[in-house]
Amino acid sequence: MKRTLPWSEQIDVISSDESSSSDGDMEINDGVEDVLIKRAEMYQEYMRQLPMPARHGSVIPFSSWVGLGKSIKQLYGQPLHYLTNILLKQWDHLRIGSEDEQKPLDITIHPCKAEATIWLVEEIHRRTSSHHHVAKSWLLDPMHHAFVDSIFPQL
Repeated sequence: MKRTLPWSEQIDVISSDESSSSDGDMEINDGVEDVLIKRAEMYQEYMRQLPMPARHGSVIPFSSWVGLGKSIKQLYGQPLHYLTNILLKQWDHLRIGSEDEQKPLDITIHPCKAEATIWLVEEIHRRTSSHHHVAKSWLLDPMHHAFVDSIFPQL
């Protein structure tokens, strides 16, 4: 129910019937958050167990950060962390509207440096990211599962 105040601002007034249904919604949301936190904790622990590749493969040609990430996943048979995948997507979006947007990225940045950068960022995400931060990111992104790789290497 809305009530008009003398100075023409409206506020929401919640009746006792409405407040009881919102409490049920809070319990559901708390349950979803608990599940996401537990999943993120398991995910982060799994990602920490993956060894970083000691040797790097060959020079990988690439035209986008996401494309380089896909090539790295195939070449090394390892997933990249959710946060790394999101960062690669953001880096590609940063190029939109730049004068070099249409150039393949490997002309601008040497492929070895680009790959080394991704592995450095990956190591940071695997070893130092909080599962609470990952869970919060997942909660804000209903499509987060699209950025969690389904590659399961031998440990």
